[in-house]
Amino acid sequence: MRVIIEPDYEKLSNWAAEYVISKINAANPTAEKPFVLGLPTGSSPIGMYKALVKANKEGRVSFKHVLTFNMDEYVGLPESHPESYHSFMATNLFNHIDCPKENIHILNGNAEDLTAECAHYEQMIKDAGGIDLFIGGIGPDGHIAFNEPGSSLTSRTRQKTLTTDTRVANSRFFGGKPEDVPATALTVGVGTVMSAKEVLILCNGHNKGRALQAAIEGPVTQMWTISVLQMHEHGIIVCDEAACENITHGTYKYFKDIEKDNL
Repeated sequence: MRVIIEPDYEKLSNWAAEYVISKINAANPTAEKPFVLGLPTGSSPIGMYKALVKANKEGRVSFKHVLTFNMDEYVGLPESHPESYHSFMATNLFNHIDCPKENIHILNGNAEDLTAECAHYEQMIKDAGGIDLFIGGIGPDGHIAFNEPGSSLTSRTRQKTLTTDTRVANSRFFGGKPEDVPATALTVGVGTVMSAKEVLILCNGHNKGRALQAAIEGPVTQMWTISVLQMHEHGIIVCDEAACENITHGTYKYFKDIEKDNL
C-alpha cells in the first residue's frame, strides 16, 4: 500500500487528479479498448473533480474513451433529486467533460427489481474487462462505498441498509435531517472494489483520522472495511495532514520518506 500525505485538501485533490490523468493518458484508450474508471460521490472527491474538469478543458486529458462506473446510489430517491448521485455526478463532473453519456454507468435506485439491477451492474463491469482504476473515499467509521462496518470483505454489488451514523453524516446534504436521508442504498461490494486493477482512496479531515489509522495500521477486519485495502496489490491512499493525527509518528515519517520523490 502506498500512502501519499499532502499538506491540505487542495493539494490532495490535485495529486489525485494528476494521478487519474496520468493513468488515462498512459493507457491511450480507444473506442475498442476504453479505460474503465470507478468513481465516488460525497465531499471528498469534489476538489479532484474540479481539477479534472479544468484539465479536460485545457486539453490535457480526454474522457471520450473512458467508461465510468459509480460506486453507489440511494434507493428510492428520484434521479432528478439534487442529492441523488446521478445529480451529484452531473453537477460536479459529467456536465463539464467530454465523456459520452452512453459511457456513464450509475446504479438505478428506482429499478423495479433491485437485486437484478445489482447483478446486471456486476455483469456490465465484467463485460467491460473490469475496473482499471477505482477511486473511493472513506467514511468516519471506515466504510468504503456504502459497505458499512460488518460488511463482508468479499461482498458484491447489492442493496445495503445505512447505519444511523451514516445517515447523520449525510444529513448535512438533506437540511440537517437524518430521517430525510434514504434508509438504504445500492452499492458496489468490497469485493467489487478489490477486483479493480488499482484502487485510489481519498481521505481528508480530522474526522477521518481514526478511519485512516485503521486502514494503515490496524488489522484487516470487516468492522473497518477500508482495512481490506492492505490486501490489494496496487492500493493507494492519498490523505491530508489533518487526517493523520491518529497514525503513529513512525508510520507518518515512513510514508513521507518513501514517497518524497514520487508523483
